[in-house]
Amino acid sequence: MDAEITDPMELVQAIDTEVAHVWMIRTFLKHADEAEDDEDLRAIVRDLYDFILAVGPLDEVEDAAVYLKMARKKASKLRRATELYEEIQPEVSGHTNFVMAARSLRTAVDRILSIIKPR
Repeated sequence: MDAEITDPMELVQAIDTEVAHVWMIRTFLKHADEAEDDEDLRAIVRDLYDFILAVGPLDEVEDAAVYLKMARKKASKLRRATELYEEIQPEVSGHTNFVMAARSLRTAVDRILSIIKPR
């Protein structure tokens, strides 16, 4: 992330860009056959959705400070879901789609965490 970005709305927009990636990973995992029988995978899907729902869509953001506060509040859940997916992914499936989902999720979450870190 560009260290020069300090405008709160630009930070929100940067997070929203990464949330789009988290959404796609969540959707992939939610609809994967493997999710039917794996409670951990279903929990990851729920936790990713919880973060997405908590921050809400970009076009509904009225107060960047409120958005950023909620993102910080939900960050630990997002981080834990990512760590759990990285841990269980090899057991769930070694297919390239699942491997790339783990890498993509880690990248998006790391960027989100970098954006919301205290300045």
